[in-house]
Amino acid sequence: MKDTMYLKKIIDIADACFELGYWPLHFKTLTSIIILKPNKESYNSPKSFRFMVLLNTIGKLIEKVIGERLQFYLISNDSIHPSQLGILKQQLMIDVEVTLIHFIYSEWVKNVNTSTLAFDIAQFFPSLNNQLLLRIFDKAGFYFKVSRFFENYLVK
Repeated sequence: MKDTMYLKKIIDIADACFELGYWPLHFKTLTSIIILKPNKESYNSPKSFRFMVLLNTIGKLIEKVIGERLQFYLISNDSIHPSQLGILKQQLMIDVEVTLIHFIYSEWVKNVNTSTLAFDIAQFFPSLNNQLLLRIFDKAGFYFKVSRFFENYLVK
């Protein structure tokens, strides 16, 4: 019973953030810590340390609620290209592999040479143009309050 009550409160906070178009500053505040990697001969190099960033736990839970809602909206409105399986919950790597193989074979049938480029996109998001993201939200038909929320969320 208490778990349900706490979950409802977290959802209420997420709803209020969206309604107000506001992400509280204390959810943006983070703490960085540095941990020594074990068994290093020397600690004269940055590679000898592990850097960790800790965020507010409630803020992370609310981000998860918001992420779930965005995913539901995108799926229900057919806004995700079939090849973008990596961002969806409950999508296995085998699904991505099967999709990739299907695309390659489809091109081979047409006598088209194919190639694949894979890269780590995690570093893409810090450099993402915030105004471009907001335009994408608008073009995708997101409710105005979603764009307004992310406009505030993305401000440091």
